Amino acid sequence: MNSTPSTAATMPHPQPASLSTAPDAQTPPAPEPAPEAGLTPMRRRTLMVGFFVLVIAAWHYAIVLLQVSPLIFPGPVSVANALVEAFQSGNIWPHLWVTLYEILAGFAFGALFGLLLGAMIGQSTLLEAVLYPYVVAFQTVPKVAIAPLFVLWFGFDTTSKVVITATIVFFPVLANTIVGLRSAPRDQIELMTAFTASPWHVFRMVRVPHALPYVFAGLDIGIVLAVIGAIVGEFVGSQAGLGYLILQRNYSMDAAGMFAILVVLSVIGLVLHSVMKLIARRVIFWTDSFTDLSRGS
Repeated sequence: MNSTPSTAATMPHPQPASLSTAPDAQTPPAPEPAPEAGLTPMRRRTLMVGFFVLVIAAWHYAIVLLQVSPLIFPGPVSVANALVEAFQSGNIWPHLWVTLYEILAGFAFGALFGLLLGAMIGQSTLLEAVLYPYVVAFQTVPKVAIAPLFVLWFGFDTTSKVVITATIVFFPVLANTIVGLRSAPRDQIELMTAFTASPWHVFRMVRVPHALPYVFAGLDIGIVLAVIGAIVGEFVGSQAGLGYLILQRNYSMDAAGMFAILVVLSVIGLVLHSVMKLIARRVIFWTDSFTDLSRGS
């Protein structure tokens, strides 16, 4: 009886395609990541300058076409002339230094007090339950309403303006400090505690690094609000300062002069805001919170 050979034994076993050993088989290259979407610093500056020119041109031609009286709404040329005249005459310089002192001193005291109280409340739920409701209640009181009291208590000199500015700066710094200290990850705190770290070491090595972005956000808000606080105090009662000059220009119906001082105040706010962002980028270099906002500046 003849035996027929099995066909399964004579047929070669095919190899899977994924395990092919052909010498010309190559893995296709991975796609390159797409370039990061965004504007370069040069394009950002170009767009910023272009928008400024567009606004000034629209302002100028709107005043000309609508024939608006310069006593009501001056044009950019009149404002620029008033600004140059104020600096050339030298009358604005003493008032500028007074307002700058009130802004910086009020910001320093308000930020310091906000940081200290925020650090204590952020570490203690008891202090939060006892003190924080009264802080919020004080914050809800309009500062314009209590500014005359500060002038009555501290006089018409710069002391009352510094106190008013400090009260306006205080709350943003306080609130951001509390939130920042409580944003530290629980697992890192428990790990430090497991390694017998003291509460001071946990505060310094875990809570503070996580709180710094929030703290600088509060300081950034506070430095801008400090300009408002100083002017509010000078409006209520003052003998010098840019707010005092605005009131003088208002009494003399000098709208262009008032706009010129407002431009100076805007520049002061922008410069202080930029300085705060620069300090934040140097201190909290590990986060992009301020780097992204400052890109192109």
